[in-house]
Amino acid sequence: MDGNFLLLMVLLMTLLGMAAMAISGPSASKATRRRVGLIRARHSGSHEAILEARMRKAISNRDTGTELKMLTSLVPNPENLTKRLRATGKKWTLNNYMLTCAGLALTLCAIMFIREYPPLLAVMISLAVGLGVPHMWVGRLIAKRVQKFTAKFPDALELMTRGLRSGLPIAETLGVIASEIPGPVGEEFKLITERIKIGKSMDQAMQETADRLDTPEFQFFVISLTIQRETGGNLAETLANLATVLRQRSQMKLKIRAMSSESKASAYIIGVLPFLVFGLISYINYDYMSPFYTPDPAGLFGLSLMQLIGIGGMCWMAIGAFIMAQMINFEI
Repeated sequence: MDGNFLLLMVLLMTLLGMAAMAISGPSASKATRRRVGLIRARHSGSHEAILEARMRKAISNRDTGTELKMLTSLVPNPENLTKRLRATGKKWTLNNYMLTCAGLALTLCAIMFIREYPPLLAVMISLAVGLGVPHMWVGRLIAKRVQKFTAKFPDALELMTRGLRSGLPIAETLGVIASEIPGPVGEEFKLITERIKIGKSMDQAMQETADRLDTPEFQFFVISLTIQRETGGNLAETLANLATVLRQRSQMKLKIRAMSSESKASAYIIGVLPFLVFGLISYINYDYMSPFYTPDPAGLFGLSLMQLIGIGGMCWMAIGAFIMAQMINFEI
């Protein structure tokens, strides 16, 4: 018991230290001087001051490599994880993500130690939750943002088509999309225009956005621009046809979602029902469900027979949910 208490205190102290590091930021004096410099550059009318402000913004947005320290050194492929964080549209860094994972794992581990669970089991479950839950949450944010981008992207192509037919150059139409289309589409096209202003070519700016979004719709758009630049042709007509194709793809996805909605609802009800009944019975008659909450030191990994049966049932339910999800996942 003394060893468990000492380990619990070490975990709590580590958690408090990580929370302090996450909350603490740069010094107030440096932040104040930086803001004053940006305000002066913004309100200065000289060309040199405007160019300097753009370069400062570009430098502040680049990767400095200072975030790849501490917990981030444990990540096997930090470039892919950084790309996923950027795809969410949030200003999250790799350090923030790893601190969140470690804090969640340490909190759950401390709670399980207080409940006197076996140390090996507590560490394994804490690591699984600490690494799995943030990964799933980031994936959910990426999917939601990509969905919003895909829904508004045909409108951006039609706006770009009208601008090209009215005689505007393609760079001006990109600026119009950035200012007129709300949501992720406007944000991404604004980043494209900013990259072009600081000296990058249009192909480089487009490809960086395509790599971050990783959607076939935007890849089609980049390929169309590349082919038109190499072979010539009516770009407005090409983009109009592309917008029509993307709308048809979106309609087909909506039809598939509508046809599979009944099966999804049934799967959600069947999947939630065992946990709901388990929680209600535990609340009504805790003594009857106490074997599920009481560890057995003589059992496998310190688990009782009821706990092993419950874990096995959850594994089979996870396999069934994965199979059903693959059955309604269609590539269009």
